[in-house]
Amino acid sequence: MSNAKIKIKDFESALTELEAIVRQLEDGNLALEKSLELFERGVELSRFCHTRLEEAEQRVEILNERGEAHEAPASQAAPSGKES
Repeated sequence: MSNAKIKIKDFESALTELEAIVRQLEDGNLALEKSLELFERGVELSRFCHTRLEEAEQRVEILNERGEAHEAPASQAAPSGKES
């Protein structure tokens, strides 16, 4: 059974599976075909997670527009102790 046929349940399970795939690929002990199969599944999971994160960001923006909880966007957050 191909990994691409497995339904993605939710963000958390997709992220957990993606992390496992990254570990397997980093180990480097896989056949080429298995590596490609895992890579394809990883891309699918990454896209799924990216889409869910975009949707969550849009929901937060809507809440912010309604005058509820405001936080600085990550892109405007202070750098983590690194100076240029």
